Amino acid sequence: MPLREIKDRVFSVGAIDWDRTLFDELIPLPDGTSYNSYLILGSEKNVLIDTVDPTLSSELLNNLERLQIEKLDYLVVNHAEQDHSGSVDLILESFPECKVVSNKKCMELLIDHLDVEEGKFHIVEDNDTISLGDKTLQFIMVPWVHWPETMATFLIEDRILFPCDFFGSHKATSDLYSADDRNVYNDAKRYYAEIMMPFRKTVSKNIAKVEKLNPEIIAPSHGPIYNNPKFINDAYKDWTSDDVKNEVVLPYVSMHDSTRYMVDFLIDSLIERGITVKPFNLTVADIGELAMALVDAATIVLATPTILSGPHPSAAYAAILANALRPKTKFATIIGSYGWGGKTVDTLTSLMKNLKVEILEPVLVKGLPKEKDYQALDKLVEKIYLKHKEIGIII
Repeated sequence: MPLREIKDRVFSVGAIDWDRTLFDELIPLPDGTSYNSYLILGSEKNVLIDTVDPTLSSELLNNLERLQIEKLDYLVVNHAEQDHSGSVDLILESFPECKVVSNKKCMELLIDHLDVEEGKFHIVEDNDTISLGDKTLQFIMVPWVHWPETMATFLIEDRILFPCDFFGSHKATSDLYSADDRNVYNDAKRYYAEIMMPFRKTVSKNIAKVEKLNPEIIAPSHGPIYNNPKFINDAYKDWTSDDVKNEVVLPYVSMHDSTRYMVDFLIDSLIERGITVKPFNLTVADIGELAMALVDAATIVLATPTILSGPHPSAAYAAILANALRPKTKFATIIGSYGWGGKTVDTLTSLMKNLKVEILEPVLVKGLPKEKDYQALDKLVEKIYLKHKEIGIII
């Protein structure tokens, strides 16, 4: 990433990872990502806020060298996960006088994960400040976005908030700022769904802390910078609210078409009743897209054949994923087929215990669906319609 000046003596010095396609060996990255690191030059002291993934640490060091940085007083670590903290050791080697600024919980994680010496830390608490001379840093604890130790750093005079993962997006782009709000919205929503949604209630409380600061710029550690903070702040308030939309998310898998026939019928029946349906064939689906669809949907319908007396492994995975992400979904149910018996419904419902949902009567059929089975599916769709109407998302 080319080093670029955001405001007077505030530089973006991180790295763009154009080629990364998978994060945490789990999350697909269709647009790559970036590891944003920020350098602030005060009249008396210099500070680096967050580092980069160790695979691209040379780019960070090259940027600091190009700026001819000979002294670094502080390295702020907002979050201990290695894509942000992974170059701490190299920074400390290059600048032995540098102190690592973080909170006590983060210090413990950095010691455990990166073997940083305890004597290298300067510990801060909520709303503590550090003077750089003519610039001042304020530290705001924002736990569980998405680790327990996360904090944000606010540059008071320039009104720039550095929230690390909070408000971020996995997006490799040459644009420093979020120029195209629609594309950035989708990337940020995907990131929220995959990373932040399990902590929705806590994230909502931390949004209120950000609003009180009234930043002019939000500079996260993934993706472009927001020079219109209201845009991303309002999006987060919507995603973390209890409001759902008139949508059904339909993850499905079918082995010999019996379940697929049911899925096709269900899709048509939902559309006829004016309900938006988002089907995901689990054999090829992007789990990031599935996660993003779960953010707003009022209902989840999981469709699966029975295999070896239980659900197809792909359906079980989808249930586990939804259970881990904890969307604000209100209703859930299961449809599918079986050959001779099994415990598909019991297994899947047990895998989704974290979801605060009303389970609607499942529809499981033996073999190919018959006329009575399609009638049962139509009754299920009518039930979904009435439930959506009951909570006010269908007028």
